[in-house]
Amino acid sequence: MARVSVEIKNHIAHVTLTRSDKMNALDPDMMAAIVDAGESLRDNDDVRAVVLSGAGKSFCAGLDVMSFASMASKDPKEMLMPRTHGNANLFQQVALVWRKLPMPVICALQGVAYGGGLQIALGADVRFAAPGTKMSVMEMKWGIVPDMGGMALLPQLTRSDVIRKLTYTAEPFLSEQALAWGLVTDVVDDPLKAAVTLAEEIVDRSPSAIRAAKALIDFAETHTDDVDAVLLEESRVQASLIGKPHQMEVIAANLQKRRPNFS
Repeated sequence: MARVSVEIKNHIAHVTLTRSDKMNALDPDMMAAIVDAGESLRDNDDVRAVVLSGAGKSFCAGLDVMSFASMASKDPKEMLMPRTHGNANLFQQVALVWRKLPMPVICALQGVAYGGGLQIALGADVRFAAPGTKMSVMEMKWGIVPDMGGMALLPQLTRSDVIRKLTYTAEPFLSEQALAWGLVTDVVDDPLKAAVTLAEEIVDRSPSAIRAAKALIDFAETHTDDVDAVLLEESRVQASLIGKPHQMEVIAANLQKRRPNFS
């Protein structure tokens, strides 16, 4: 049975975790399918936004416990240390593939987002969560540390003391607290509807400017100690957009009070 579905319509890729009978828990096949789904979109210029969600009552319950038992029999260094996906291993790429995509990724959360499930969500650009969604940096419960890109993503979103508390204790917290900590963008009654609505708004923006904006934000977040480099990159990106077809179409559409056409 397929672990992940990808449907592209109206320039939006709807990526859905479909192992709902297991709360979309992560086994090796599931992780490979998630990475494949993300990487299949990387070079698709028709896709302007991605909506990432989980079928059923929960987004993702984290690592499948049965899979953990089978992986424990393998040499951990051979399994974890090779960089099989650029700067990441397979486990890290499950979350980081969404950050590495050139177009925005909007995640819809409900039920639970535990462990690896939370880290997948952190890889998205924006996260909408249903009221009462339960989250946890769960790894310490099993005597391990977050290893699916969480330590590359969490420091960009919340305070060091919050990261330490959640990591040391593995205690669950609700989406309302996650909002206060900056781990979700908003708490809404229908997170999937909110995610699709935002994606539809992004579709009507200049595709080249949206992709440039995501790349520029990523650059700024990884060069916080080099303001000169950020300012130079800001200027370089802007110069690459001004006067180009997408920008000219945006101007024309605004003046004519119509939707832009980027075909």
